[in-house]
Amino acid sequence: MVVAIDGPVGAGKSTVARLLARELGWTYLDSGAMYRAVALSLLERGGSASERAKEIEIELGERVTADGHDVTEAIRTQEASEAASRLATNQAVRAALVAKQRELLAAGDWVAEGRDIGTVVAPDAAVKVFLTASPEERARRRAEELGTDWRVVLQDQTLRDERDRAREHSPLRAAEDAIELDSTGRTSEDVVHQIAKLVRQAG
Repeated sequence: MVVAIDGPVGAGKSTVARLLARELGWTYLDSGAMYRAVALSLLERGGSASERAKEIEIELGERVTADGHDVTEAIRTQEASEAASRLATNQAVRAALVAKQRELLAAGDWVAEGRDIGTVVAPDAAVKVFLTASPEERARRRAEELGTDWRVVLQDQTLRDERDRAREHSPLRAAEDAIELDSTGRTSEDVVHQIAKLVRQAG
């Protein structure tokens, strides 16, 4: 069974998905970490984006490794985030990583989060959630992670949102059968409790 959690940056997807997976005893798939890992590899070594996406060996869990190297912290920098957002517009890269994600999700119970899980990667997911929050709250959350001014983050975030929604391949949007949840002013635990209830109803 797959639970798909999509939404824009800063909506709380990673935190909610990780906590939900822990509560259900399922496996957590952070698709964004895969794009970030490829982007980081390209920043460090260069080369062909599509070839790196096909060849890179990524292991996801409490720590993220790429080709045997722990990149958990390195992929969370602003530079890696921006590079990953640009990389996500590359059709060949998306195709390679979507194939890897589908292979992982083919067996077992998963909580998967990203931008196109419910629309492209796992359109048959049993539960689909599109998680949002106000732009200001999303920027403040991200700024807290990065230790920077939320107003600067808000400017970058606005550009990234536009790029994610406007990209030709797998644009950011809610699946038609997704349940939209607004996490503004809510605790992660509260959101997790609501989604867990949906999962149990679907199961």
